[in-house]
Amino acid sequence: MDPRPFHPRLEDLPRILPIFPLPGVLLLPDGKLPLNVFEPRYLALVQDALAWGRVFGMIQPQKTPVEGEEAGPVFDTGCAGRITAFSETDDGRLLVTLTGVCRFKVVEEVESNRGYRRVAADWEPFRHDLEPAPDISVDRRRLMAALKKFSKMHSLDINWKAIDAASDLALTVSLSMACPFEPPEKQALLECREAEQRAATLITLLEMAVAEYKGGPRSVRQ
Repeated sequence: MDPRPFHPRLEDLPRILPIFPLPGVLLLPDGKLPLNVFEPRYLALVQDALAWGRVFGMIQPQKTPVEGEEAGPVFDTGCAGRITAFSETDDGRLLVTLTGVCRFKVVEEVESNRGYRRVAADWEPFRHDLEPAPDISVDRRRLMAALKKFSKMHSLDINWKAIDAASDLALTVSLSMACPFEPPEKQALLECREAEQRAATLITLLEMAVAEYKGGPRSVRQ
């Protein structure tokens, strides 16, 4: 039985992709990202996505916008997700779970629709994201040593039993998405070619953050 019966095929993915630019937010293939959607343009994006295949892209702006300003140019690489759960709230918000499907390259930005931005997407460089990922081997000793120090630095509430039970691949995906790294570091994790490379990069970022710690947390986006 297919473990991902609703997963789209390459030919199912749209050429013109709605995007949701958010700094410091990372979506990876097979990762699950909760979103609290309240801006009118992004409510429109989600409503349109629900009607057109449930797919839209998460991508980071190249520079974090000042509050109240529009996000500027985005990075060249993002990750599309499929809406796998959503609920409406009485105050007009949508609570969405977006499951990562496939990364994409931005060919160009095209005309916006109903206030939200759209890009022409090239899926070909990441078509392997659509295949079930084989598990990987992670140096758990190094990872756990760095993660314990990093979590203490940032007062992170971590379910250590769940971490012990997770596969190396699932752990790499969830920690890469959840750890409060800076946007360029999140982008580096996204752009790793394979999961093994991402796991090594994750450990390096954790160890670098611990080594740079000087008695107080770095300025990070939570």
